[in-house]
Amino acid sequence: MHLIVDGYNLLYSDRSAVQLNSAELRWERERLVDRLSVYRQLRPCEITLVFDGWQGGWNREMRERKRGVEVIFSRIGERADEVIKRLIKEKGAGAVVVTSDREISRYADKLAVAVVPSNRFMEKVERAASDEKDFAGAMEEERISKGKGPSRRLSKRERRLRATLKRL
Repeated sequence: MHLIVDGYNLLYSDRSAVQLNSAELRWERERLVDRLSVYRQLRPCEITLVFDGWQGGWNREMRERKRGVEVIFSRIGERADEVIKRLIKEKGAGAVVVTSDREISRYADKLAVAVVPSNRFMEKVERAASDEKDFAGAMEEERISKGKGPSRRLSKRERRLRATLKRL
């Protein structure tokens, strides 16, 4: 499984839009990399974390590996969304996208790639870090009443999300 994570989307998933100065933002990014690294140790998977660099970044895309997590900053003039879409296309159905961005979610759905909302993934990461022994069953899905017939069947998107959450 390969997780493609919308960095700033995940970073701001648990707080209101707070303006951070550059030092605070750098610290928050490092903290996020640390948390994802711990998650990766507990649940072996590839993780690619994508951040925007389009306003004040570099002339070319910057890639680096930190504690087992691949970190990508988009180049000047290119948004992280474009990089994520390119990665979705490259990795295909074997990837899982972590974002709450509607545009990316729609794009991933068209290519049958599972999308996990940022806040739900962050709950998994937090739970995994706090309870290493039982993190596989940490976030049980709410049960739905099972009835007969197609009217009770979940949508493809919801079924894909639930299956992905079980694997995480």
